[in-house]
Amino acid sequence: MYDIKLDKTDLKILQMIENDARVSLKELASANYMSSPGVAARMRRLEELGLIKGYHTEVDYSLLGYNIKAFINLEVNPKDKVSFYPYIKEIPNVVECSCVTGDYSMLLKVLFRKPEELDHLINELQQFGRTKTLIAFSTPVEHRPLPLEKIGKSNI
Repeated sequence: MYDIKLDKTDLKILQMIENDARVSLKELASANYMSSPGVAARMRRLEELGLIKGYHTEVDYSLLGYNIKAFINLEVNPKDKVSFYPYIKEIPNVVECSCVTGDYSMLLKVLFRKPEELDHLINELQQFGRTKTLIAFSTPVEHRPLPLEKIGKSNI
């Protein structure tokens, strides 16, 4: 699990591409005093190790009218997870679903345009168990990468 050996260059490459997935090989190479083929080989290795799972774009969904961000706690009976997981994967407004500890077993992050749409989902989810919903007013810290370069390899 923690057997992956990374050096400062690997960490810097990871940090740079996590901050900007469109950073060029040339920029990565220059920042790391390497050749572009050398950086490409390291990135291939990081992908093969599973550290790089994909390259993503961050979309501001509020500009598309999705102004309601909510977190739904859901209590799902363990025997119902077999039917819950396929069900929840089919709902496009659920942007994240995590199995968690505590009074509830699931935490869902959802985005909606209208309160009525959120209400409809909550009503649907109650077939699996009780819910508790929190609507976000603002997000002072949006999804961000860990500062891998500053953390250093001793913590990985």
